[in-house]
Amino acid sequence: MTRYIDRLSDFRKDYYHILSKEFPEFLDDYINTKEMLRLEGVNQICGSYWRKKNIFNNKYSVLDHSIAVALIIWNFTHDKIQTLAGLFHDISSPAFKHCLDFMNGDAETQETLEDDTIDVIRNSKEIMSLLNRDGITLEEVVNYKIYPIADNETPKLSADRLEYTFMNGIYLKEVRNLDIIARIYNDIDVFKDEKGMLELGFKTISIAEQFVFGAKELWPIWIGSEDIVTIYFFGDMLKRLFQDNIIELNDLYKLSEQEIMRLFATSKNKKVAEDYTNLMTKAVFRDSDIFVLDKFCVSKKTKKRYINPLTKKGRLKDVSNKAKKYITEFLDNKVSSYAYLDI
Repeated sequence: MTRYIDRLSDFRKDYYHILSKEFPEFLDDYINTKEMLRLEGVNQICGSYWRKKNIFNNKYSVLDHSIAVALIIWNFTHDKIQTLAGLFHDISSPAFKHCLDFMNGDAETQETLEDDTIDVIRNSKEIMSLLNRDGITLEEVVNYKIYPIADNETPKLSADRLEYTFMNGIYLKEVRNLDIIARIYNDIDVFKDEKGMLELGFKTISIAEQFVFGAKELWPIWIGSEDIVTIYFFGDMLKRLFQDNIIELNDLYKLSEQEIMRLFATSKNKKVAEDYTNLMTKAVFRDSDIFVLDKFCVSKKTKKRYINPLTKKGRLKDVSNKAKKYITEFLDNKVSSYAYLDI
């Protein structure tokens, strides 16, 4: 059987090689299951990818992200169970990923679908057979949050948070390239935090500052009007397809995002097709401190993502005036209460 990594572009191979010099063979069997391969059709950057796709050099799927997270965990732990928990952490992601969280009223934590992870794995004959073969229980791999190298609370640094910061840095702002990623990554080690918990951190203050300098360019984008309105809008479009009995929730685990977008564009509901076309071609995004009637207006209250990593000398914000300035400016920056689509 051809190894999964052999099918990848040189860019993806080089990136994965930075994260782990070894691509462990046991990952191949799990990656090549139906449930994992489905994630190739789900974009990591939710609906925003499709509006900004002209600036992306490579597709960034949930599968790409999940494998990269697994490789980071493997690099720092060489623990098969933790690595698989990282690989599976987004296995329950539907098409358009967090758009469903926003539709479900969970813009602040974006975790409404994580409870489905155990059902997806439990119902997969392929994955359960592999876990049984490897002597691993379901309970050990369904919640990556129990492994602090894999995931932890904002603003700490974890494999998940590190990975999407690296790749968003390439795709959204071009503040990173593979050479910069390698320089930053090679300075990371495992430390104990203030409570004695394991956490990824930096050996060198200047490298940690470089990491946060690039990351701070992304933080405003993730809470910006364009991204938030787009995510809400795709969630609303999906809801209308549900209401028109065009698709059911289960279809979001069967169809790719491109297939669903064709349903938007060709919907017999002319309003759906018109709104979709306007979103993709004519949309102008505005901020507002009051709710705007007769527009697609949404609250900007959402998950605020930022990182204040550990270093050998303590939490970066406490030992670096530069980092303190970056982080404080982001946290203190006034954000409008609402955003709307001006069409």
